[in-house]
Amino acid sequence: MTTHLPRIKARLAIHSHRKVRGLLQGEYASTAVGRSMDLNDLREYVRGDDVRDIDWKASARGGQMLVKRFVATRKHTVLVVVSTGRSMAAVNEQLLPKRDLAVFVAGVVGWLAVRHGDLVGVAYGDAAACHVRPASGGELRLERSLGAVHDAITPHAAPADLAGLLEHVARVVRRRRTIMVVVCDEHGLDERTVAALGRARVQHEVLLVTLDDLDPTRRPVPGLTDVDQGAPLPDWLGGDARLRQDFVEAVATEAAGLKAQLARLGIPHERVADHETAVPAVFRLLERHRHARGR
Repeated sequence: MTTHLPRIKARLAIHSHRKVRGLLQGEYASTAVGRSMDLNDLREYVRGDDVRDIDWKASARGGQMLVKRFVATRKHTVLVVVSTGRSMAAVNEQLLPKRDLAVFVAGVVGWLAVRHGDLVGVAYGDAAACHVRPASGGELRLERSLGAVHDAITPHAAPADLAGLLEHVARVVRRRRTIMVVVCDEHGLDERTVAALGRARVQHEVLLVTLDDLDPTRRPVPGLTDVDQGAPLPDWLGGDARLRQDFVEAVATEAAGLKAQLARLGIPHERVADHETAVPAVFRLLERHRHARGR
């Protein structure tokens, strides 16, 4: 059985541990003024403390006035939405399977949330079917959800349908506001997808991660297949300078259009090329989300 979280933790370990711990500070359960059923510790009384928080028995034993500090519960729900259409079964410019990158990005976001005590749900699907795994805590449930996403991405899956997936999520997920992280390989949004993202943005806090595609005009890559067409990529694609220039311009235009669309929607966005850039990209995305909430 393939396990995803151990590999994700191993890659995160090479980054600053402090950075990982502090990413979403203020968004999660923390020791603060507030009340819950969970006692954190005791500290010496200072003027202005609520007298109801005084622990009289501990104060009598210790010979000084002590007050209880509770864990202020601020659990959030993180919903990771992964487009699992067959285009995700292709490789990217680094010749890495996009499926592995999608699972990795989803796992990084999910694990950061789980270790902060939050609930994590996962939604995934294509044009044929969509699925939502309810939000829950714990690494085991997250591991199972990542496995479901991984297994759903095959060259024989239906085409991607990000708009349909978001519409399905809107119908099924009716709980309180969530932090929704969308992972896809879309680099241009049609009107239906823009509308679906706009509706999601009203209900949730939406963040978007897109995965890079292979540039078939950059160099010849023998043996590769276009998963959408089910046919091998022609070798001559890598030897035409004019085609290469046209492709680069088309990609740049598409990227600029996507950036403008997401800016209008107020949705933070990062692109991921490989595992090494994935973790910093997720960090930047969550930092921007945190600062946006603080304004």
